[in-house]
Amino acid sequence: MAAQCVTKVELTIACTNLLDKDVGSKSDPLCVLLQNTSGQQWYEVDRTERVKNSLNPKFAKKFLIDYYFELVQKLKFGVYDIDNKTFDLSDDDFLGEFECTLGQIVSSRTLTKPLVLKNGRPAGTGSITITAEEVKDNRVVVLEIEARKLDNKDFFGKSDPYLEFHKQTGDGNWVMVHRTEVIKNNLNPVWRPFKISLNSLCYSDMDKSIKVECYDYDSDGSHDLIGSFQTTMSKLKEASRSSPVEFECINEKKRQKKKNYKNSGIVSVKHCEIIVECTFLDYIMGGCQLNFTVGIDFTGSNGDPRSPDSLHYLSPNGVNEYLTAIWSVGMVIQDYDTDKMFPAFGFGAQIPPSFQVSHEFPLNFNPSNPFCNGIQGIVDAYRACLPQVKLYGPTNFSPIINHVARFAAAATQQQTASQYFVLLIITDGVITDLDQTRTAIVNASKLPMSIIIVGVGGADFDAMEFLDGDNGVLRSSSGEPAVRDIVQFVPFRKFQNSPKEALAQCVLAEVPQQVVNYFSTYKLQPPKNPAAK
Repeated sequence: MAAQCVTKVELTIACTNLLDKDVGSKSDPLCVLLQNTSGQQWYEVDRTERVKNSLNPKFAKKFLIDYYFELVQKLKFGVYDIDNKTFDLSDDDFLGEFECTLGQIVSSRTLTKPLVLKNGRPAGTGSITITAEEVKDNRVVVLEIEARKLDNKDFFGKSDPYLEFHKQTGDGNWVMVHRTEVIKNNLNPVWRPFKISLNSLCYSDMDKSIKVECYDYDSDGSHDLIGSFQTTMSKLKEASRSSPVEFECINEKKRQKKKNYKNSGIVSVKHCEIIVECTFLDYIMGGCQLNFTVGIDFTGSNGDPRSPDSLHYLSPNGVNEYLTAIWSVGMVIQDYDTDKMFPAFGFGAQIPPSFQVSHEFPLNFNPSNPFCNGIQGIVDAYRACLPQVKLYGPTNFSPIINHVARFAAAATQQQTASQYFVLLIITDGVITDLDQTRTAIVNASKLPMSIIIVGVGGADFDAMEFLDGDNGVLRSSSGEPAVRDIVQFVPFRKFQNSPKEALAQCVLAEVPQQVVNYFSTYKLQPPKNPAAK
C-alpha cells in the first residue's frame, strides 16, 4: 500500500483560573509544548505567544504536530508567567503543567484537565483546555470519462487507449498524478469512474492547469501519444451527464504535418463531482470507539510454564513475549477506548473445574463478564490464569475470531461509524483449523474489525504469512475472496532487539487505513460528524 501522507494535527490551547504571580496586576501567561522522545527526555516543540494580564488566556498561536496512530506520543503542556525578555523559562514563574498522549487528545477532541505543580499537587484551580483539529483538505474528485473517434495507431486491430493526468509544479514541470486502465481494441472507450484527491490533481487550486494525455498502449512500453489537452478543475466541474464537457484531443506533431488536421478524437467528461471523504481522525474525533480484544495461545507446544524454556515462563522481572506483545499493542489502542475495559480470552487449554479443552475461555474465568480493567487488568488476569490451566491443544483460531465477529456484526446495526474492533491474537505456532480460520477471516472482512497476529517463539510461521493478504487476496475454503485485507501478521523475534515501541508501530500502522476503508465502503458517517462543520 502506498505510504500515507503524514497527518498533521493543530492544537488550540486555553487556560482558566491560573495562579496569579504578579503583584498589582495579573499573570502574563505563555504555554510551552514539550514532547517525550523515550525515557524521560523531553524536548521543546513550540510555545504560544504571551498573553498580558490574564488568568483565563485563550492563546492565538496554535501548535502543529505530526500524528501517528501507531505510536504513543507523550506530550507535556507547561504554563509560565513571563516577566522578562529571556527565552529561558527557568527564570519565569511556573503556573502548572499537564501531561497526556496525543491519542488521548484526538479521541476526546476537546480535553479539559487540571494543571498540576512539579510536586504533583493542584496548581490552585487552574485548568487547561486542548482542542484538536486535523489539518487537511479531504476533498476528492470523482470523474467519469469517455472518448470517441480516437485515432487508430495499430496496424492490426484498433488502438488500446488510456489517459494520463498531470499537474504542474511550482517550477513549471508536469507530474503524473493518475493513469486510467487500458481499454483494449476500442476507438470509443468508456473508462471506469475513478477518484483522486483534489490536492493530488491540482494542489486544490480550481484554476491550476491540468494536462490530460491520451495514449495507445503497447506491451513493449513504446506507448504512442494519440493526443492531449489542458483544462482546469473549474472547467471540469461544469460537466454533467446531460451536458458533458468535451475536449478535442490534439496531437501537435500531426497538426504541424497535416493541413486539414482537425483533432485526434474527442474526450468527453460526463461527470465530475467534488466530495468530502472522512479521514481516520474524522472517525476518531467524531466518536468512533476502537474496541480491543486479546486472544492468548495456551497450547502444549508453548512448553510447561514452570520451565524457563517455556514461552509462558515468567522471567524474574515478571515478563515474557506474550506480555510484551500485550503491553506494546495495548498501550497504543487504550487511548481510543473510553471505558478501558478489554475482553481477554485464552484458547487451546484444559480449564477448571472439569478440565475440558476450550478454544475461547475468559482469562478471568467469568463468561458473563470477560472484561479486564485496562491493559494492566489483562496482564493481571493472564498471570492469575496461568497456574490454573493445563496447556493442551489443538491451535484453533476460528472460535475467537467468530466470537469478536459476533460483536462487530451487532455494531453494524447502529448505522454509524461508532465502533471498530481490533483483535490481537498471540500464538506460538501452526494453526490446526486453517480452513475454518480462513472462512472466519473472510466473513470478518465484511465487518468493522481488524486482526493482528503476533507469532512468539521460533516456529515456522508460513501459514500465518498466508493469512496476511499482502501477497494476494485471501479466500475461504469455498473460494470466496476477502472483501478487504484485515489481517496483519508479525513474528515477535523480528523485534526482540528493537525498542519496545517498534512492535506496535509495525502491527498497527495499517489499522487507520483499514478503519477508513471499512466505513467509507459502507458509507457510514461518524456519530458526531466533525467533517460537517
